Amino acid sequence: MNDPYPSRKTAIKSHDKPRSLLERLTDLISPEPETRGELLEILQDAHERNLIDADSLSMIEGVFQVAELCARDIMIPRAQMDAINIAESPEEFIPYVLEKAHSRYPVFESNRDNVIGILLAKDLLRFYAQDEFDVRGMLRPVVFIPESKRLNVLLHDFRVNRNHIAIVVDEYGGVAGLITIEDVLEQIVGDIEDEYDFDEEEGNILASADGRHRVRALTEIEQFNEVFGTHYSDDEVDTIGGLITHRFGRVPHRGEKVRIDDLVFEILRGDARQIHVLLVRRDAHQNQAAAQTAER
Repeated sequence: MNDPYPSRKTAIKSHDKPRSLLERLTDLISPEPETRGELLEILQDAHERNLIDADSLSMIEGVFQVAELCARDIMIPRAQMDAINIAESPEEFIPYVLEKAHSRYPVFESNRDNVIGILLAKDLLRFYAQDEFDVRGMLRPVVFIPESKRLNVLLHDFRVNRNHIAIVVDEYGGVAGLITIEDVLEQIVGDIEDEYDFDEEEGNILASADGRHRVRALTEIEQFNEVFGTHYSDDEVDTIGGLITHRFGRVPHRGEKVRIDDLVFEILRGDARQIHVLLVRRDAHQNQAAAQTAER
């Protein structure tokens, strides 16, 4: 009797076909990875054999890292948050908004533990177009998350809720810091450049009209010395970012400052792993004191 389902019979035979000796030997020699570490070793080996490029490998490693980190690991600490006091008038805080150049700002009332909303910088345009401007009415809802929230879960929440910023709170309900979707994505793809970053043709050191300089952290110390007339040693580190990190004894956070001789270095941009951009200025008081000492 003929089989009414010949295609099914063919599929069953194909599925039950024994594996070749070569395939079985390959499985014995190269078993499937059983741990995350083994998988990463395979990926690194694939990179060494030019099967995947360095950027792809870095992104995959970043994905694994995000799954292991939580909000407290990369958040901007409370003391370094650029926030707005609702008690201030727009005339008072708009210069601050222009200086910091963020797209979103936490707004607090009375103290920084009482964050009442998020103000979008673009909403401030209404201040110049409307006779009556109510800052409180402009605020967007604030999202609070615990310090222990995993970054992969947080990234999913950001995407689903179309949210870009969250306030991190500690176990007592106090504000511990803030975190943005960009902070999370940078753990995967590296630093995300925006309109305030360097163009490739601009060079490593950019001077502004007020005498300050934006400096790439990867600027070699030799080049930095030539521009600023300094004599920093490159025996232990090669870059100015490495020098600053060495001075702190850790990777500094955005907004932190350190003075070396008559130069003040402020961290403009960085992540949990390294500094990206520095703001450098000369300490006028230090120069004035040195001049007075020389006159004496």
